[in-house]
Amino acid sequence: MLPSILRDPEAARKLFEAILESPNGKRALSRLARTCRAICEPALNVLWRELDSLVPILGLFPGHLLRKARKPGLGFAKIPAENDWKVVLRYSERVRQLNYNELSNAVATSVFSVFEGSRPRTYILPRLIELNWKAETPAGLDRCSLFLSPELRIINLEISTKFPQLNSFLADMSSRTKLTGFSFVSPTSLPDAFTELLLRQDTLERVVLVAPGALSPGVGRWLASLPQLKTLQLDLTGRSMIAVEGFFDELRPRSGDSTPSSVGSTDSGVFSEDELDFSEIRKSALRLTGDLPSKKSFAQMRKLHLTGDVSNIAVFVKHITSPLTQLELVIEDPPDRADWYDLSALVCERFGDSLQSLRVMATGSSRFVDLVRSTTRAEPAASLPLEYLSYLPYLTRLEIDLPESIIFTPSDIESLAKACPRLEILKLCPLARFPQTMGAPKITLDTVAYLISRCRRLHTLALVVDAKEGSPEILTSRRTSSKSLLRLHVGHSWIDNPLQVAILLSHMGPHLDTLKSFQEKTRPGYTEANARNWREVAELLPHIQTVRSFERNFSQPIENVKPATLDKSIEAIIDTVECGIHVSPSTAEIAVQSSPSLLSREVQAKPEVLSISIDASPPTVETGVGPSPILVDQGVHAAPSTTSTEVDARASIIVKSVQALLSPATFGYAPNRRSFPTFLYFPSIFSLFSLVYRVFVFYPLSLPSRIFRLAAAQVQWAKSDKTESIKEITLNASSPEPATHSDIPLDVLQVCQ
Repeated sequence: MLPSILRDPEAARKLFEAILESPNGKRALSRLARTCRAICEPALNVLWRELDSLVPILGLFPGHLLRKARKPGLGFAKIPAENDWKVVLRYSERVRQLNYNELSNAVATSVFSVFEGSRPRTYILPRLIELNWKAETPAGLDRCSLFLSPELRIINLEISTKFPQLNSFLADMSSRTKLTGFSFVSPTSLPDAFTELLLRQDTLERVVLVAPGALSPGVGRWLASLPQLKTLQLDLTGRSMIAVEGFFDELRPRSGDSTPSSVGSTDSGVFSEDELDFSEIRKSALRLTGDLPSKKSFAQMRKLHLTGDVSNIAVFVKHITSPLTQLELVIEDPPDRADWYDLSALVCERFGDSLQSLRVMATGSSRFVDLVRSTTRAEPAASLPLEYLSYLPYLTRLEIDLPESIIFTPSDIESLAKACPRLEILKLCPLARFPQTMGAPKITLDTVAYLISRCRRLHTLALVVDAKEGSPEILTSRRTSSKSLLRLHVGHSWIDNPLQVAILLSHMGPHLDTLKSFQEKTRPGYTEANARNWREVAELLPHIQTVRSFERNFSQPIENVKPATLDKSIEAIIDTVECGIHVSPSTAEIAVQSSPSLLSREVQAKPEVLSISIDASPPTVETGVGPSPILVDQGVHAAPSTTSTEVDARASIIVKSVQALLSPATFGYAPNRRSFPTFLYFPSIFSLFSLVYRVFVFYPLSLPSRIFRLAAAQVQWAKSDKTESIKEITLNASSPEPATHSDIPLDVLQVCQ
């Protein structure tokens, strides 16, 4: 069974937040989440609510996807698949705040491109509320767009230089988000169209502008037009009073005061030499009826944070008429005494009835004096008078942390105790150092006793004192004993007798729970004797407080002794009388005629029509294909095989020799042809078969070979000697092919038998 504190979600959340803020809080809360399922979810919600970088998100991916599993910030070795995002998406629902600093190099830049290409949904952190982004390069600013989800409410942007794509980024951010808080910190000036780019952000409640150009009249008009603006932070460093005054130039645009009918006009409408001023009369009449429009700017603003010289801050505060509850001032230390007096009087006059918290700190340039205070070049410390704070009855928190104006006197504490009776937290330069050459602090424990006697709600006190023995009047007065004082921080306070100081503190703070002092030996301004004595006071104080609590119980008045009692019985009989009363109520009939007032109103409802044309033509793609035939060059060597055979021609064969005598005259005369009778041309049956045989069988077979032989004979004829006129041709009668012996055309030969 869980205890009641864990069954209440709000109480459990407060407990887990306290654990998270303790030393090694994240590790302790992580172990606590693994102990019980009932507290696992609320503990994880608190643990993952704020991330200092993207390294915890990268650690949720499987180890084989990362370059080094123990160093997820080095990036990915493989692109994550959709299944690898399951754990990341489950834990990303818990993240509410993300901090990113490009200079830290905690995360490789390649991680963002992987997120952009492989994320399974549009926004990796869909429930992100606050984004703190510090960019040094244009690429670093572009990575911020990955986390601009519609649920984002606060963006704190810090850039080192003016980037060319800053206008486009601000336009994209304004179109995708609806912010309640916006911060812009840059050493370069604001874009020219800054107010136009953020015109859509009309729900801003907190605006921080620390950049040149933040005091322009256009920015002032835009800030004054925000209806829900509650917190404003501006930097007035290095600006003149005229520039500060110019911030309010365009807060009240033209109202038509030049016309006689306007409220603020002094023109009566009558052309006379001595005109009367009717403006105040009209304002009074409208103020009584409630129709007078309010010209107050920043009406909803409750918290103001200003940085710069005290004189510029005084000029700015003079134009603020809204009831501020928190005022934070970062001033140049030490301030001019006259300017500090004007600012203190102005704060009490304007915000005395509403101011609850006042913090005064030093700028970074003023902190340099704190580094050289221990050297011989250090200037003497200055005082910051508090008697000018005369009327702050609702102030509950006052913090002053300045490196040089560290001297406070008992008169300052007395004035502060009278002006702030409801003070609960007071811190007056608890980090100040008072070396031997400078002298002891002016404030003593007697002064503190007077403070707690006037401020009965004071529970936290931090200041540097000169701790000495208390006077007998303090030890015997009940007024100087505070039941609310719980925490005391004395810093580098001086101390001589630890026992006497412990006795005095046990009376002033009987319920004092925490006593702190600086014990670090390496800290500048450390004094070993003072640190040792305050350590003894911290050890003695609890025991002395216990003894004094017993003494208070003994001093209480003794309860009255019970008197002797005697039992005695008395018979008491009550006389009763019966009495009847007839009651008849008087009735009256009253008729009330009620007729509701009717209002006829016509509303023309005309639906908005939107014409959208869609091109439904399917996309076509033209692709050219160039066919190129594959050519193959292949050679075949065809050489017929030849066989040489010897034939013996000396067999008994019949040889017929024909001698052809060729002469040049032979080719000039055609052979003689004999004339045959006409009747011999009629073929007989045998000649008919012979003709058919020659036409269809013999000629198709012998004609090609004969032509080939004739061509070869012509070649051989050309190579022979021209002088040879007689050639003997021997015809082999035994050859099976008769056509092989006809090398010379017969029509040009003369055969002699």
